[in-house]
Amino acid sequence: MLEYSLIFIALLALLSIVFEEITHVNKAKTTLFFGCISWILLFIAAEPSQHELINHSLEENLLEIAVLWLFLMSTMTFVAYLNSKGIIQMAVQRLFPAKSSVTIIMFLVALFSLLLSAICDNITATLVSLTLLQSFNIDIKTKLRMAILVVFSVNSGGVALITGDVTTLMIYLDGHLQISQLFLLLLPALISVLFLAAIFSIGLKGEVTTTPANRDYESVDVMIAVIFFSTILCTMLFNVIFAIPPVLTFLTGLSIMFLVGQMYRSDKQESQMLEYIRQIEFDTLLFFLGILLLVGMLKEVGILQVVTQIYSQFDPMYSNYVAGIGSALLDNVPLTAALLKAEPVLSSAQWLGLTYAVGVGGSLLVIGSAAGIIAMSKIKEMTFMSYCRYIPALLVAYTIGYGLTILLSNYFYH
Repeated sequence: MLEYSLIFIALLALLSIVFEEITHVNKAKTTLFFGCISWILLFIAAEPSQHELINHSLEENLLEIAVLWLFLMSTMTFVAYLNSKGIIQMAVQRLFPAKSSVTIIMFLVALFSLLLSAICDNITATLVSLTLLQSFNIDIKTKLRMAILVVFSVNSGGVALITGDVTTLMIYLDGHLQISQLFLLLLPALISVLFLAAIFSIGLKGEVTTTPANRDYESVDVMIAVIFFSTILCTMLFNVIFAIPPVLTFLTGLSIMFLVGQMYRSDKQESQMLEYIRQIEFDTLLFFLGILLLVGMLKEVGILQVVTQIYSQFDPMYSNYVAGIGSALLDNVPLTAALLKAEPVLSSAQWLGLTYAVGVGGSLLVIGSAAGIIAMSKIKEMTFMSYCRYIPALLVAYTIGYGLTILLSNYFYH
């Protein structure tokens, strides 16, 4: 009975997101409420002897959330600062033509997001790519399509490198695939992203111009930009070489940013720099908190174990495909962890299929990935329902990428 009640609460949370436009109640508030209530019910319904175990599970869940919060906070502070100084817009103007057709820009945005997410984390790639969109003079329909394309491209770009996606790193560390094998996923990811860009370009006409960047910046602002990109590079290298958690490296980079600000600015300017933390949209962080509390609850009551049991009953080629779709509803990290814990016997080709599926499948729903949640918080035109209208195109692109992954992996590793 408890399990059904908790699943019902999770469904209510999903419905609160879906109907946000009708209820006008912020999704961050509703998901946080339902996430907290679900854990409270777990404690109330449990036997006294189980309280310590549930508390331990809650603390583990909160630790994962805290790590994500701190990582988001440090990344978003960097982006907020550089964006206000026009540094990111200036970099974009160097990379993108000042004036071009919508179709060309659509493909450039897709490639930019794909490559950026392959070399750095999905959160940073999403924030920078969305900042890029803000510099374009485009209509609402075009902006929405480009934002959805960014979500899909960011999730696709990370699957081929252990620095780009957590689930890819988990499968690699478990010893199922080698880095050289993962590179094979780049081609399916690229083709599926280009296909989606082509679909989204249909019916769009006109030209795109970039908004002139504010050039009111100082040498210290350029230094902070260098610190930001150096932090991204060090995050990748330190994680691969020394297994240092990305959040620790990014917090170190943020502290260096503030120290540089202290050295090169007056006290008044320094206080203004610290104010950039307050420019972070905490709705995004609260939404993450609520969603991850709900996912943690589903994991605690055994829903993920049920998913794992269903997975093992079918051919891995089909199970992997469905697991990717499932990752749009259940966070792909605990889902992947549950599948790894079940120790399925898969070939290298099947592991590659699973890696692509759980990495990209979350793009099918706006709440299915960190990139989608950030985009929904940053782009006001993107809601659950507006995103759902593009599910058919996203599903076809995901299917093409997965199909190419199976074909290539069977050819090389069967």
